[in-house]
Amino acid sequence: MLTKEYDLVRAKVVFKDIALTDVRQAIQSKQISALLVVTPLAERYLSLVRGFFQLDHKKVPVLIPIESAEAIAQADRAFESFDVPKGTLRGSPPVPEDDLTTLRTSLYLVAQKKLGADLVTRLTQAIMSARRNLMREQPLFAQITAPSTDQDAYLPLHPGAAAVYNSTTQSFMDEYGNWIYLTPMVLGGAATILAAAWKFLGLGNRATEGPLDSLYALSRRIRKVDSEAELSDIEEEIDNILKAERAKSAAGDESAVDDATLNVAAHRLESLIHDRRTMLAKRPAIASAA
Repeated sequence: MLTKEYDLVRAKVVFKDIALTDVRQAIQSKQISALLVVTPLAERYLSLVRGFFQLDHKKVPVLIPIESAEAIAQADRAFESFDVPKGTLRGSPPVPEDDLTTLRTSLYLVAQKKLGADLVTRLTQAIMSARRNLMREQPLFAQITAPSTDQDAYLPLHPGAAAVYNSTTQSFMDEYGNWIYLTPMVLGGAATILAAAWKFLGLGNRATEGPLDSLYALSRRIRKVDSEAELSDIEEEIDNILKAERAKSAAGDESAVDDATLNVAAHRLESLIHDRRTMLAKRPAIASAA
């Protein structure tokens, strides 16, 4: 990027890699004219850079600003413009003498898209937790920061990491609580319905057909009842059948009709009795109007 921005090819500038152990000798012997260093601004690494030079009051390194840093950053989003604070390399006299414009780039920890959100969430939480715990002993960890959460970020954020940085992580109960609570209710309701359907279709134990047949036969009587007294008698018969079956069930009789089936049948009969009683109550009013 520097070669392209400053047309260093025409200036016949040649870049070459130098081993850290050879840097100081290369500077002293003038094998190189400038040194390009990409390093964290942490004391450990700044000390290494200072060791490349004989830092005395007469000979100090001259830091070269990259004035086109903003233009380079706009052309390649892997870089960003950055100002090195005054006195970063040395305090007195300060090097640099003032804030110095240069380029900064970041190292990214990236995850494949196929990795599950929960896994990446746990990994992100572990990294940020370790960062907090180690910052006091190793200030370099302070440079571990959250990536951009913007939609147009240089690298898209994995949903699992985004949940951590946006504080939208859910606990196990938050995510699966509804299923935990609703599943037994749904299964229980389905079992009740299936049991009732089994009994209605006559697919169950034939011994349970007696009281059920009696209850279902009452529905036909209810539709033909002409007095309140007959409805009361039918209600008493229903109560007797229900009491008898519950007594059998309490005694451990396996032939007893289960409560769910009895409740379904009784509810149906109660509705018919209510409708018939309402119709009988309207009859005198209809007769007087006629």
